[in-house]
Amino acid sequence: METRFVGTAELVEAPSVAVVVDVMRAFTVAAWAFVQGAEKIVLAESLGDALALKARHPDWVALKDGPSAPGFDMVNSPGLLRSVALGGRTVVQKTTAGTVGALAVKEASLVLCAGFVVAEATARLLQTRESDSVTFVITGEDGQADEDLACAQYIARRATEARTDAARFLRRAAESRAAAELAEGVRQGVHPDDVALCLEVDRFPFAMVATLEGSLMVLRPRCGGPLGGLSSAPGGSG
Repeated sequence: METRFVGTAELVEAPSVAVVVDVMRAFTVAAWAFVQGAEKIVLAESLGDALALKARHPDWVALKDGPSAPGFDMVNSPGLLRSVALGGRTVVQKTTAGTVGALAVKEASLVLCAGFVVAEATARLLQTRESDSVTFVITGEDGQADEDLACAQYIARRATEARTDAARFLRRAAESRAAAELAEGVRQGVHPDDVALCLEVDRFPFAMVATLEGSLMVLRPRCGGPLGGLSSAPGGSG
């Protein structure tokens, strides 16, 4: 499997298979939303689009980066989200990096959104796909975020070498600038457990697949193989 690692701005055309990585925190939050019962996640183009979707669908749950804002129900924090019941709800997510990266490859034949919490399941889905080439989109810090690159490299290695040890990849993520900013409270809308939750490797037994449904880019969980069903994921009751 040929792999390449690019920032969102480096994409010149839609790849065949794309893995969009945002460890801290968009796709860790997305995974937790599914565990808390969300049916699907709509990836919004802008804050205005997120609010417009919320206005048309008042029962949907809108979340964003940073501090709380009028019209939004939650912020982009796994530590805060894990206590919220989302049974059967649709979540609208708009973040600075992760959702932007996913929307940039929306024409790809397969789009996976990932963080460490779903790394193994993502790697297994890539194995079943047997793709000749996979593009990993590094969304943070204009493609330079080491936590995202470390996660992408772990997934790529795990897809070809089953016994890959995650420790050194996790160490890089833990020492990243994003981890420091979250831990030090530089970023807003943060729970004290956010960094630790983002670094829980292979916590959930599903990958996350984004597809175009009409005009919307929609993210859903996908289980497969011996990992079992979504209901077996830990933390499902909050």
